[in-house]
Amino acid sequence: MAIPDDSDNILKKLRPGRIILPMVIGLGVVAYMIYSEYEPGTFDGMSFTWNVLLFMFLAVLMMVTRDVGYMLRIKILTGKEINWKKSFNIIMLWEFTSAITPTAIGGTSIAIYFVYKEGVSVGKSTAVVMATSFLDELYFILMFPLIFLIISGADIFSIGADDGVATGSYINKYFWFAVIGYSLKFLWVCLMCYALFINPKAVKNLLLFVFRFKLIRRWRKQAEKAGDDMIITSGELKNKSLLFWFKAFASTFFSWSARYWVVNFMLIALIFGNPDTIMQGLYTFYEHILIFTRQLVMWILMIVMPTPGGSGFAEYIFKDYMGEFIRVQGFEGMMAFLWRIITYYPYLIIGAIVIPRWVKKITAKI
Repeated sequence: MAIPDDSDNILKKLRPGRIILPMVIGLGVVAYMIYSEYEPGTFDGMSFTWNVLLFMFLAVLMMVTRDVGYMLRIKILTGKEINWKKSFNIIMLWEFTSAITPTAIGGTSIAIYFVYKEGVSVGKSTAVVMATSFLDELYFILMFPLIFLIISGADIFSIGADDGVATGSYINKYFWFAVIGYSLKFLWVCLMCYALFINPKAVKNLLLFVFRFKLIRRWRKQAEKAGDDMIITSGELKNKSLLFWFKAFASTFFSWSARYWVVNFMLIALIFGNPDTIMQGLYTFYEHILIFTRQLVMWILMIVMPTPGGSGFAEYIFKDYMGEFIRVQGFEGMMAFLWRIITYYPYLIIGAIVIPRWVKKITAKI
């Protein structure tokens, strides 16, 4: 197996100008939300205090923690073959790719190229990327059912009801999106487990059998490549120690968990920014876990959205899923905007800066 050395084509696919579409979609939705929700005096009671600054800083710190965890995981999976700078390049390029493509597609297909071009062998690059995908999805399928031991299912899904009333039933308009998203992740992890640790050749044959049907035959070559990738990855990872997997999953756990604490800290900052909300007190432990859980569900929902990085849809569901915790009326759109500023737009900007320099560096080596 070989990775095509086509830097010009990669640059064409990842040209910085592609940040325009997701930004226009996302900012357009946010602008509409703020316009439709705004009432005179909404911002009059707001004040910028040291507590506001502290908790907004902690929100940003959570994203930094998430990226450092990702970088550490890359180092673990490559056996520390790459340094921190190369890890940073890979993660930022990967995040940029995910930000400009639909969430279901993400940046995985090109990530192998990124890792390979930073000096890792073809086989190990494939193994690293597929292992990261496996660990990410494993986090979701484990955390989601565990959350139900603490949080009521009705509290998670009884939002945004069509009649405007939170009912607590499972006919919520987002419930079935979550079911579909979780089912896809669960099936993918099961397939990956069998392919990586038991019988990768059988999985490849299964893919080739499925993709022989006329409607999806056009993707048979991609399916064959995916099967080859699984065989290579299995050879690289099958005999890794339990300690190796523990460290890799631990970095995955802290990375994703840190990301989901961003909104918690943002909401606390909003409380300290308004005297009226301070009087109501801070959130309870149960409310914090519920806020965390709803972000987990939001991410599962985003995998079925066709827009780049979930732009537009992410901002919209943020209002529905977090609206009851935003104590300043009419501030939902602004909070959605701040959330995306911290968790999404930085990757568009950093990626647009890193990609031209990175491609110039790797092409100079050819």
